[in-house]
Amino acid sequence: MHIQEIRTIAREYGLKTSRASKIDIIRAIQRKEGNFDCFATPADHFCDQKICLWKEDCLDSTQKKAS
Repeated sequence: MHIQEIRTIAREYGLKTSRASKIDIIRAIQRKEGNFDCFATPADHFCDQKICLWKEDCLDSTQKKAS
């Protein structure tokens, strides 16, 4: 998902996004939704969350961090 789409979602929740990274914004959205703020943290490129808006980006971000 593109950063502008993520910022739009964050604004819908009343979150400030200026100067925040993609990871920080998504984690703030996750907390606001009452979910774990686990974006870009899965170990061994594995996530057991079946339904998550961020899953594809999350696993991609995790893989990039490992490189």
